[in-house]
Amino acid sequence: MLDLILKNGRIVDGTGNPWFLGDVGIKDGLITSVGRLDQEAHSTIDVHRQVISPGFIDGHCHSDLMILDHPHSEIKIRQGVTTEVVGNCGLAPAPFFKQHADLLQSYVQPVLGKTTWEWPWETVAQYMDTLERSSPSENIATYVAHGALRIAVMGFAKRDATTLELQVMKQLLEEGLKAGAIGFSIGLLYAPGSYTSKEEIAELCSILPKYNGLFSTHIRGEGNNLLPSVSEVIWIAEKTGVSLHISHLKAAGKRNWGKVMEAMEMIEQARARGLDVTCDVYPYSAGSTTLTTVLPPWSLEGGIDCALELCKDAGSRKRIREELEREHEDWDNLVCSTGWQSIYISAVHTETNRVLEGKHLAEISEMRGQHPVDCMLDLLLEEAGRISIVYFHMADEDVKQVVGYERSLIASDSLTCETGKPHPRLYGTFPRVFAKYVRDERVLTLEQAVRKLTSFPAQRFKLGKRGLIVPGYAADLAVFDPETIQDHATFDNPRQYPEGLTQVIVGGKPTFAREQHTHARAGQLIRAQHCCSH
Repeated sequence: MLDLILKNGRIVDGTGNPWFLGDVGIKDGLITSVGRLDQEAHSTIDVHRQVISPGFIDGHCHSDLMILDHPHSEIKIRQGVTTEVVGNCGLAPAPFFKQHADLLQSYVQPVLGKTTWEWPWETVAQYMDTLERSSPSENIATYVAHGALRIAVMGFAKRDATTLELQVMKQLLEEGLKAGAIGFSIGLLYAPGSYTSKEEIAELCSILPKYNGLFSTHIRGEGNNLLPSVSEVIWIAEKTGVSLHISHLKAAGKRNWGKVMEAMEMIEQARARGLDVTCDVYPYSAGSTTLTTVLPPWSLEGGIDCALELCKDAGSRKRIREELEREHEDWDNLVCSTGWQSIYISAVHTETNRVLEGKHLAEISEMRGQHPVDCMLDLLLEEAGRISIVYFHMADEDVKQVVGYERSLIASDSLTCETGKPHPRLYGTFPRVFAKYVRDERVLTLEQAVRKLTSFPAQRFKLGKRGLIVPGYAADLAVFDPETIQDHATFDNPRQYPEGLTQVIVGGKPTFAREQHTHARAGQLIRAQHCCSH
């Protein structure tokens, strides 16, 4: 007898093939049969010709600590997400050495948020064990993050690693891969990633082929330096033979709009040469990051605390102000290309400044009667560097081009945000794909959109038998009405759940039904099954 049958569905199986009418049979957490079923089951749900899809896979997000505090993952489950990939952009809470633990915590906090947990791990393996013990409602996989490696070994030193330091980083990377991490992520926009040469990254990447690990990268620049930055990571992939995945492909700043077409052409040329290169995209024309990323890279040497000391120093403030008023060859000055009015404060740390959430920096500096640079530096001091921002710096047409691109999968890039106004992608990404890009704008067919959210990420991130509705695969499923599925999260009011999803099943267990989370916690920690070639 089966555990559950979903009857009378439009089955969109994840392959990209046309939907077909049928039923899905589930037993012991797996899909056992697909088609017209006349078997007995403990429970049968008639879905009345709604879409039955594999559960969505958020292949790029920053829920690393949020999962521990909120293992029900309701924000994601309500969007149909059944699996998340964390450890992105070189940002992760492991590994660390005790002497640099504070540096790592202050580094990741604006993106990953805080946790009530006392960080009872030091290694990637221990962090993964902690995730597993938290019994989440969704499945989780992680990368080994370059920022964490470099901070563990070198702190925020702005120099090349020594031979010994590189050896230790390679050892930590290998330990993480052995523990089941799916690959290696870097964030070349963020210090200390920004201090790292392509040769040093290539040396670390040389570990990956042995574990069939993926190299995932937040490139060095997404504005004026977009094309050289894409070229740099393709060079690393060519030199080391790794599979390359470019995170959140975009062109930031008005003068760069349209460059995503050239970036996609570079990916095509690399693939024609036999390189395995893909990318992801989020379906919004605004990004989200931390206010410290606006600062010139040199000012972050030594970590956030050192940067805050510079914010107090008149000479340093003058230098920062001068540098933010002109373009640079070696780093992207997004203030110059997009203006202060495009930087929107989404979350602060103190109660005093809570009134500033939802205002842009140009407006705040006017309110305070300050130059925007002085206003920003004062805010960083008042908030101990813990300020999240939303950046309005992309063209809708560019986003549409990348969403429709055959080599792109769609992910949220969502940041944890306990207070304030998080980017609406935290609550709305996956329903938005179907509402905006399938139903309204017809950029994608229903089947193409499902493939970009299911089988493509499952294959790309080596998540095992997930992402397809075929017998023997994990019973991670989403049921929705393609006519009514809709995101409701906006920039001004982002904490709104979507509508149109009626069932979410994780590991064969109904986890969202009748507009409610069922409190099921059947998610698993996905450990990559590396085929080591010793």
